[in-house]
Amino acid sequence: MNMAAVKLQKSVVSQAGKHTASVIFLHGSGDTGPGLRRWVYDVLGQNLAFENIRVIYPTAPARPYTPMRGAQSHVWFDRQKISQDCPEHLESIDSMCENLSSIVQEEIRAGIPKHRMVIGGFSMGGAMALHLVCRYHQDVAGIFALSSFLNKDSVVYQAVEDASQRPLPELLQCHGTADELVFHSWGEETNSLLKKAGLNTSFHSIPDLNHQLCRQELELLRSWILKKLSL
Repeated sequence: MNMAAVKLQKSVVSQAGKHTASVIFLHGSGDTGPGLRRWVYDVLGQNLAFENIRVIYPTAPARPYTPMRGAQSHVWFDRQKISQDCPEHLESIDSMCENLSSIVQEEIRAGIPKHRMVIGGFSMGGAMALHLVCRYHQDVAGIFALSSFLNKDSVVYQAVEDASQRPLPELLQCHGTADELVFHSWGEETNSLLKKAGLNTSFHSIPDLNHQLCRQELELLRSWILKKLSL
């Protein structure tokens, strides 16, 4: 099966008024768009919703996932293990960038220019967003990555260094200090390597938070999105 030909399912929280901007929010491994949308709702007590901004939660198609011994899982790409030290599985990353680019194109067709879009995600979704934005869509308004990391020799670092488009979108990163799956130090290291490569970044440590979303982080994300996409 050619993964590049997949039309992604998505869950959408529509804007209350006129549609002038969009957020694409990518879930973590094993989750789905509707699952992330519900989780955000549970944490905030309401949808992440805006007057003029549409929020889109795509779902990664199920594929064999090596860390689960090849079992099917809703993941954006494959990897050998959850570690900073193994090489990136670029074949699956690149074909998913193609699939996600068609969601970007749908928003453009709906009248939303790329500088009115923010793309980000939780955990694996944040890494996927970094590949998508830093390598293919350097003209969006911002990137966010929650509890995420990139491999030490990620091609994203080189893409940021080589970027002809300046300034690149700003990165908002948040990470729980008690994260037992994606260590806080991995997030910090990713952030400093991206900064060194030339990305404008901010990094927020959330005390005692494990591999989760929390209200403080989502409130921070909401105000950052409003700042990036204010009219």
